[in-house]
Amino acid sequence: MKAFYYILAVQFLFVVSAYSQDFDFFYFVQQWPGSYCDTEKSCCYPSTGKPEADFGIHGLWPNYNDGSYPSSCDPSSQFDQSQTSSLLKRMRTEWPTLACPSGDGLKFWSHEWEKHGTCSALGQHDYFQTALDLKNQANLLQSLTSAGIEPNGNSYTLESIKDAIKQSVGFTPFVECNDDTSGNSQLYQIYLCVDNSASNLIECPTFPHGKCGSQIEFPSF
Repeated sequence: MKAFYYILAVQFLFVVSAYSQDFDFFYFVQQWPGSYCDTEKSCCYPSTGKPEADFGIHGLWPNYNDGSYPSSCDPSSQFDQSQTSSLLKRMRTEWPTLACPSGDGLKFWSHEWEKHGTCSALGQHDYFQTALDLKNQANLLQSLTSAGIEPNGNSYTLESIKDAIKQSVGFTPFVECNDDTSGNSQLYQIYLCVDNSASNLIECPTFPHGKCGSQIEFPSF
């Protein structure tokens, strides 16, 4: 009987270990609010007011090296606001919602946790804390403005944007664009990669699909 329970315990530990490593890396994604809002769909400011003119967190997403990703790994694990209460002030500032209708962020954070966070092998508090700390580590706006790339409606080359971030952060970003109301390509989201322990930035094993125009607008907000 003891041998039977020992085998069960070993199997359980194997399953937990396999789950915790069941992805290869994270995408850490930040978005520029001016580009989110300057589209035909437009945006709504959070019920707490207009966010700062800074990149905001979109998410921390587990991914596989082949470009696919796990999703909604534990339907029983719902977002619990009480587990992130100590982070709420930072989340409102650094992880704001811009979706319509205007909200307080809870719907956005719930979606990110339930779709991506449940696959991360992190608890809720650690998941959001990790993303917030990564944002501080990779200060994208400072990286760009230090290189003379300002959010003032001017256009810049894709390579100059990537080079500015790599020089500052140390790793190659993926730049995602969207189109403004006039159809011009604009700087929308920046992807950086993190190892599967969520400890260190790394070079991305693979990049998402998509491309930007030769000249990219950096709109004001």
